[in-house]
Amino acid sequence: MNAQVPGLRSRERAAENTVPRQMAIPLDMPGEELLVEDERREIETPELPPALEISDAPDAPDTHETIAADRALVLTDFDPPAISAAERFVRMAYRLGVPGSTLASPFRKPARTRLLATVESTLQGERAAGMALRAGHFFVHGVKSPIAQVDFGPTAKATPPLERVVHGFTWLRDLDACAPRPQCTAVAERILASWLKANPRPGKGPAWKIEHAGLRLLGWLVHAPLILSAQDKGFRQDMLATIEETARWLDRNVTRAPERMEEIAGWCAITAAGLLLSDGKPRRLFGEAGLARALGELVGDDGGVLSRSPVAQMQAIELLVELSACYRAAKRGIPDAIGAVLSLLVPPLLALTHGDGGLGSWQGGAAVPADRLAALIEASGVRARPLREPRGWGYQRLSAKPAVLQVDASPPPLGRHARTGCASTLAFEFSHGDHRLIVNCGGAALAGGQVPIRIEQGLRATAAHSTLVLGDANSTAVLLNGKLGGGVGEVEIDLRTVDLGNGSARRLEATHDGYGQRFGLLHKRILILRDDGSELRGEDVLVPSGRKGKRGKVPFAIRFHLGRHVEATLSDNKRGASLLLPDGSLWQFVTGASEIEIEESMWVDGNGRPHPVQQLVIQGLASRGGGNFSWLLKRMG
Repeated sequence: MNAQVPGLRSRERAAENTVPRQMAIPLDMPGEELLVEDERREIETPELPPALEISDAPDAPDTHETIAADRALVLTDFDPPAISAAERFVRMAYRLGVPGSTLASPFRKPARTRLLATVESTLQGERAAGMALRAGHFFVHGVKSPIAQVDFGPTAKATPPLERVVHGFTWLRDLDACAPRPQCTAVAERILASWLKANPRPGKGPAWKIEHAGLRLLGWLVHAPLILSAQDKGFRQDMLATIEETARWLDRNVTRAPERMEEIAGWCAITAAGLLLSDGKPRRLFGEAGLARALGELVGDDGGVLSRSPVAQMQAIELLVELSACYRAAKRGIPDAIGAVLSLLVPPLLALTHGDGGLGSWQGGAAVPADRLAALIEASGVRARPLREPRGWGYQRLSAKPAVLQVDASPPPLGRHARTGCASTLAFEFSHGDHRLIVNCGGAALAGGQVPIRIEQGLRATAAHSTLVLGDANSTAVLLNGKLGGGVGEVEIDLRTVDLGNGSARRLEATHDGYGQRFGLLHKRILILRDDGSELRGEDVLVPSGRKGKRGKVPFAIRFHLGRHVEATLSDNKRGASLLLPDGSLWQFVTGASEIEIEESMWVDGNGRPHPVQQLVIQGLASRGGGNFSWLLKRMG
């Protein structure tokens, strides 16, 4: 398929005439005529259309806050588990380099490395990926890589997703899930032998990234029966020595991780090794303290990871679920601080679910299917409802069954937290029942599989999200390696319930300053979701950021990326579009703009497969003095 990133052309096509003032769309539209007449005249100052000036309900809850980029993500301070004075001394001595065997048993010969327990994890791998391994292939995001052709060495060049699977040994979970264990051990030992031959000792290269080493050690400990069931006792003892050597390497290097998620993987592995290896108590005490501190720097006070990425949120849950299994195997209770973080991580993830139970596409993530998400939540053992009051997490979720509206109402993550940071402020997704009408392209975090690496940066751009773009520019600068630059500094939010006369609705108003410095304009988005879920009306308003608006015009485009299988057809006058869903239901999109267009777009599913979709685009020239653009999405049958 064509890998062109939707909406990222050399220049948006601008209208030759001045932008007409968009007339308000009436709440009730009789008959078949859904389009309204406009009044063409120059815009000097922005003015909300009458239909959006709705009085509040008598007792409507009203929240208004400003979220700034430097304080929106509040670090949570977690104390290490409470221990005795003697244990504190042991932990300090281990941190200073005293061997664990000396601290555990100072008057006897160090014990031979051995595993103290067998771990039974509640996490389930992907059976299809496991079957591919048995057939001789790594299967990552829909791409098969023959095992025989994979270079396991330090100079190998591979895509980031394949590197993570190969050197992190996350494939062990998939292999364990595809068939009875005795049928899988030969495959695991064969791949392991090839990897050990290419990486005989700690060194450089992808195998010795902190995250990969942590995932690998944790995988070896959790799935030890797959790799330690050989009849060759010499191989088993050599493998145990490699496990101990990797743990010692992580002890020394874990704090050098460039990103917090990498450090979390390392600390989880260190703690697991302390639980499951002989003479491991000093390492366990060391690991628990380091993990508690790192988790406090990873997670905000509402439970959302500071990268605001659902992919990272899921990875953090997976790591803590595996570690919890190690605690159970060692017959120890998980420390309260670590268990509390696991409980905190689930509600924010549930807040990004649509009516079909799958995740929305935010901060590089993709539409993880409902069954995979449900399996993860089940494995966590956490029973919770979706997060209702996001602070650092920043995603607003308005539900009017069977409709779900998700809005990115916070500044993007800070550069030091971002992995695949996206300039998606004020973008939204909208679903009705099992069908997604408006989506974001998503999938930047999955680039390197079926999503080409070369378009990863484009998928992080503002144009790849359902929001307004000014002057072909991102609302926040998109840099290389998943980082973000300057742009949105704060977001003002106002959320309330409003009375429509013939029903009620939830009204969200949010404003960001990402275009203020470059164009002198603030972007305000107003979204009103009717309580029966049958209607979503919106308005995008450009407000001068200074006291006096600047002269001139700037190109704008408001993009609405459509869900997969949604068929769009323009009306005869090109000022509306019919949206036909797979179940036969019909929705109508209308706007007061002079016309809308249908363009090609792309949507990445939860398995990393890109699909061609369509997008509705309202575009033209906006006055630097301000402007407003109304639109309505309404179910017709």
